[in-house]
Amino acid sequence: MTGKIRALVLTGFGLNCDLETAHALELAGAEAVRVHINALIDGDARLDDYQILAFGGGFSWGDDHGAGVLQAVRLRTNIGDQLRGFVESHRLVIGICNGFQTLVNLGLLPGFDGEYQTRSVALTFNDCGNFRDDWVTLKIDPQSPCVFTEGLDVIDLPIRHGEGKFVTAPEVIVQLEAHHQIAARYARPGGALADGAFPHNPNGSLDDIAGICDPTGRVFGLMPHPEGFNHWSNHPLWTRQAEARKRTGQPAMPEDPTPGIQIFRNAVACLRE
Repeated sequence: MTGKIRALVLTGFGLNCDLETAHALELAGAEAVRVHINALIDGDARLDDYQILAFGGGFSWGDDHGAGVLQAVRLRTNIGDQLRGFVESHRLVIGICNGFQTLVNLGLLPGFDGEYQTRSVALTFNDCGNFRDDWVTLKIDPQSPCVFTEGLDVIDLPIRHGEGKFVTAPEVIVQLEAHHQIAARYARPGGALADGAFPHNPNGSLDDIAGICDPTGRVFGLMPHPEGFNHWSNHPLWTRQAEARKRTGQPAMPEDPTPGIQIFRNAVACLRE
């Protein structure tokens, strides 16, 4: 695809990560436009004008009826066909935190057999009983078809959620694993899976699931916030890491993009190819 890759970042009604998400997409080489959900519903903005759709984090409608529930109902009722058409036209969708919750409520994930309407997984209250604002380590499945995680292995990202526990039926997990749709799992700092242990698995997610994709790898949802790691100094250990690098003769700040930005870069690169 030639020209600028355009990304639509949803805003409105309790969403509060749209500026960060747009900034991260811009750093990744996209042209990011923040669009209010009502503009899509009223027809003032068109999904067809964009190649990436980002459902960002926050507390849509205050999560009054469950995280992401009202946003999913409003979108499905008004532009459900447009959303499915967007996915079926091989464009990219990312749902982060509340956006991930919305995607599973819409049925856009896990998207088994190209069916994007049935809800078969859920994200519910953290086992710890409270909101978690922390950083976690993720182990990426190198065999996953996920466009966004290509080339990544063990990464750190921030979390901030109260309803991040991934739950579903055992047979659904079997199917997710069979197609490598579990793109990211919670892990220990060295990369070994968390095996359910808190705080490495911060919410009690089954099978340490932190993020899944559809079978095509073009729709991706995760609870951690890649846009929250848009500069190396975002990391809570960055001063220690910078000093360690300087002592080995390296620049204090790596020249490579952060893992958070690389997730968005992968999306832009995929569309360019």
